[in-house]
Amino acid sequence: MTTKTILITGATDGLGRALAHDLARQGHTLLLHGRSQRRLDEVAKALPTTVRTYRADFSSLAEVRNLTDALLSAEPRIDVLIANAGIGGGPRRESIDGYELNFAVNYLAHYLLITQLRERLEASARARVVLVSSIGQAPVDFDDVMLEDRYDGMRAYCQSKLAQVAFGIRLARTTDPANVTVTSLHPASEMPTKMVGRRDGEPISLGVATTARLALAPTLEGVTGLFFDRQRPAAPHPWALNFAVQEHLWTVSEQLVGRFSG
Repeated sequence: MTTKTILITGATDGLGRALAHDLARQGHTLLLHGRSQRRLDEVAKALPTTVRTYRADFSSLAEVRNLTDALLSAEPRIDVLIANAGIGGGPRRESIDGYELNFAVNYLAHYLLITQLRERLEASARARVVLVSSIGQAPVDFDDVMLEDRYDGMRAYCQSKLAQVAFGIRLARTTDPANVTVTSLHPASEMPTKMVGRRDGEPISLGVATTARLALAPTLEGVTGLFFDRQRPAAPHPWALNFAVQEHLWTVSEQLVGRFSG
């Protein structure tokens, strides 16, 4: 098996941490992102492979931009990018930049990261982008993207996850699959992670297996623009499949990341 250089966001807990351990046992070089350097160091120390760590708080687009600059400076290739970092619901909070926090962390931070790394990914052909989304999906209200009116924590989470799916489909449509493929998935339901806070859902090992499959399986070479429910292709919410919606979301995202993308 050819080893890869794999970037995992949100690698210090839950699915991201479990993925890091699984991929380390396979000998891949891991680029681990997290919010705490102490926790990154703890994870890296336990992994039997080459690990490089990158700290950034995804509630700050300036820190995300600094992360992309650091990666571009230090990493000549990135074979796989697993966009896993995320938060779930809760009371309405705003990011450092004044954006609704679920939308900022789960979606906008990854939008900025991936678009800024796009050329490096293309140069690493055949690279893969895997967006860890959810079966819980809700359309973005473009008249109230930040949910300043009628906020609901579950809706905030679900719209951020559907935005990931729509972004992934649009990115796949405008990227040569011979260079980069883009897929998104619902890895498993209610895994026992800190974000979910339950212990009666599907095992985290299932989430690891389904995500790693999209990242590495030879049978998925060239497969792009699809949403997977665990291991099977599935239809996302129709909102994400709408061409005009995809284009408008991209435009809105460019405007929101604004000064951080140049």
